[in-house]
Amino acid sequence: MNPRIAIVLGSTRTGRKGAEIAAWAQEIAKSRTDAEFTLVDLADHDLPLYDDPMPPMRRSTLPPPVRAWADAISSHDGYLFVTAEYNHGIPAALKNGIDQLYGEWADKAAAFVSYGVDGGVRAVEQLRQVLGALRVATVSAATSIGLFTDLAADGKPGPQQEKMLHATLDQLVSWSRALSAERHRAAIR
Repeated sequence: MNPRIAIVLGSTRTGRKGAEIAAWAQEIAKSRTDAEFTLVDLADHDLPLYDDPMPPMRRSTLPPPVRAWADAISSHDGYLFVTAEYNHGIPAALKNGIDQLYGEWADKAAAFVSYGVDGGVRAVEQLRQVLGALRVATVSAATSIGLFTDLAADGKPGPQQEKMLHATLDQLVSWSRALSAERHRAAIR
């Protein structure tokens, strides 16, 4: 069975470049036959700021917007995070969305498409640390897009970024498949 992978659009900013980049990534991903890809746009989820007195791993109930977010996330075997880099870090909305959940992320794989003035590489470094604390295995390949150097005349990333995205997806699909099989084995033990 092919793994289900969410393309998580992590910026909610007005006028964000991420929507175009996520659409580009989804177009390329959907040409593949080794996984099922779904776009999950954080902007579609009106999440409150995380302020629950209980950590996500101990909550028994979730407020309705967080429940909808949890449902959107939990059904996937892996995640391709499309993230901007704002002030050398990840968007606050993405960090808030990640922090709202715990078990929904665990024992799955993640990869990254980042963008920014310097390609968003510092945002990816931070995401690797955050996701590692949630038991998410991040693959080594990543796709970075410099907003002033890597976009073609039509506004889409160029051929080099497409090649990087395929390498990123190769690793993500492989790891998502392996971790999915392991989760299923552990569930029947």
